[in-house]
Amino acid sequence: MKKIMLGLLGIMAISCNTQKEQPTKVESNQPQEKQAIVAKQERNTYGEKIQYKKILTQKEIAQQYTNLKSGDTLTLAFESKVKNVCQAKGCWMKLALAEEENIMVKFKDYGFFVPKDIADKSVVVAGKAYVTEMTVDEQKHFAKDAGKSEEEIAKIITPKKTYSFIANGVEVK
Repeated sequence: MKKIMLGLLGIMAISCNTQKEQPTKVESNQPQEKQAIVAKQERNTYGEKIQYKKILTQKEIAQQYTNLKSGDTLTLAFESKVKNVCQAKGCWMKLALAEEENIMVKFKDYGFFVPKDIADKSVVVAGKAYVTEMTVDEQKHFAKDAGKSEEEIAKIITPKKTYSFIANGVEVK
């Protein structure tokens, strides 16, 4: 029964959060070109609307993570490029941090998901940054969700230090 209720909540969250925002109305006396510019500025938002005074860059968030120890958390917002998204239902994504490093992003209370086709797009996320150690089983689970081959999954044999993030909201550019 609990699984059914969680599934229904997930479906409701998806249907509520995947609708595109309507473009801002522009006075009719403004030229057609200006209307098109306003429409292009709109973003799809999932979860809570992002309202931070400072949105960190990818370089700035990388610096923040180097200073974090296991157990520390920072509340912030940053922009980065999506490297990978859960192909099962969009329940997590990996964002670029440094050359070979990624940030594992999950969504607060699994209250929303993101589209599965946003790889290589820029996003702004807001929430809590932290460092954790991901178990072998967790790594294999996420690799399977990402559509990795059985050979790639079998190569996962040691726990891994992970840069993690719990997002309250996501804006897809």
